[in-house]
Amino acid sequence: QVQLVESGGGLVQAGGSLRLSCAASGRTFSRHNMSWFRQAPGEEREFVAAISWSGGRTYYADSVKGRFTISRDNAKNTVYLQMNSLKPEDTAVYYCGADPDYAIRTDPKFVDYWGKGTLVTVSS
Repeated sequence: QVQLVESGGGLVQAGGSLRLSCAASGRTFSRHNMSWFRQAPGEEREFVAAISWSGGRTYYADSVKGRFTISRDNAKNTVYLQMNSLKPEDTAVYYCGADPDYAIRTDPKFVDYWGKGTLVTVSS
């Protein structure tokens, strides 16, 4: 069982930056691949970024590549999403997800654990 709590969301102007954090409970954090998804109003939840259990592999949606960076600190049981050059279309609730170390899941239907999300609003 993994419990996830996101933080760091807020209101930012277009072109600005935010860093999201996701704190995980439990002693098995380092054995989980971690991911970020987002869901805009009226839209389906979509993949944003993922990182392997060791931090050695990262994956990004094309829409955020070059602007967002996912990282993790296994000693702190925390995964981060650094978001730069934010655009109004990045406005969404951002969710942290956790999966076993053998699976990188980009389809939200198959993610094992979810946090409750944190709202990011980008004004134009």
